[in-house]
Amino acid sequence: MLRCIHISRFATQNRLGENYVYAYRRLTLIAGLLLAAGSAAAQGGPPQAAPVTVSEPVAKRVVQWDEYSGRFEARAVVEIRARVSGFVEKLHFRDGEWVKEGDKLFTIDKRPYEIAVESATADVSRNRAQVELAELQVQRGAALVASRNIPEAENDTRKSNLAVAKAQLKAAESALHNAQLNLEWTEVTAPLVGRISDRKVDPGNLIQGGQQGATLLATIVSTDPIYFLFDVSEADYLRYQRLYIAGIRAQSGGGTIPVRIKLADETEWKRDGKVDFVDNVLSTRSATIRTRAVVENKDRLLTPGVFGRVQLYGGEYDALLIPDSAIISDQARKIVFVVNKDNVVEGRPVTLGPLYEGLRVIRDGLKPEDKVVLDSLANPMVRPKAKVTPQQGKITASAQ
Repeated sequence: MLRCIHISRFATQNRLGENYVYAYRRLTLIAGLLLAAGSAAAQGGPPQAAPVTVSEPVAKRVVQWDEYSGRFEARAVVEIRARVSGFVEKLHFRDGEWVKEGDKLFTIDKRPYEIAVESATADVSRNRAQVELAELQVQRGAALVASRNIPEAENDTRKSNLAVAKAQLKAAESALHNAQLNLEWTEVTAPLVGRISDRKVDPGNLIQGGQQGATLLATIVSTDPIYFLFDVSEADYLRYQRLYIAGIRAQSGGGTIPVRIKLADETEWKRDGKVDFVDNVLSTRSATIRTRAVVENKDRLLTPGVFGRVQLYGGEYDALLIPDSAIISDQARKIVFVVNKDNVVEGRPVTLGPLYEGLRVIRDGLKPEDKVVLDSLANPMVRPKAKVTPQQGKITASAQ
């Protein structure tokens, strides 16, 4: 027990000794610094100014591209439904394949409709014979009236019978056309070029046709060209409209405003398109307006529902560019350090814009002749009112 107490006291004394040595060394270092500063002051030499790298901002004509998120949508979506009822006899496509306009998709049992066409054809023939007979009776009646063998009223009856026969003939011909049309509709074809979905019915199923309650057979979507839909904020929409009023930018939805699109796995804006539609109202819930662009899809890579990013042409203007490394965050403000003519650092609040060719656009707060400190983040000596030694640097924009 006594041995443990002695060891504990020895360890405590040892730690106290180490603390004393550390404090002594720290005081000695501070004293040395103070003596050196006093010696420099006694000799009349001012503290040396820290070197900093400075450069004027890059002045350039900037093409602004505003970026949004959106999704691709089909230009046309058609639900394939039969116009006539019957049993599905044949299927002429594979699920998910590309079809052309006019390609056969389904064949419905034609036999009932072929019989209907034959019956309507017979009705037309019968009515045409009745018309011919009525015409002969009218011609004979005209001769008999002239010779006063029959009264005028009987001839009028014959004319009336001819008119009725002609009307019945037209009705029969209409019924024939309807029967032929129903027979034609037993071949269900693709109304447009696109990609078809999986079949909803198999051969042998009885389907319902007509304008209401018709059975859904499949769906075709048109994907070349394809739509890209995105939402533009109210602030951007007002800015675009003011640019249009000023004659700087074309009208939205006129088919002349370009867009650039990239997919989630792409790093470059490879796909080009044009805005062809802008909604006529802003959403009161999101304060955005729906915008649509048309994009070519020759390689058929794009399909409805795919996510993407779009850059919308926002006009051109003259701007000053600096690297992001020269910008300091001060609570809610962004500050750029500049060196004045007396080589003293000053802080300038700035308004930032988008990135352009790897540099940040400065909308307000800088002048073209200002000397911007480029290494303000890496150099702890750069602070407001500090005396510095400026060294000329260069701001280089990267290729877009």
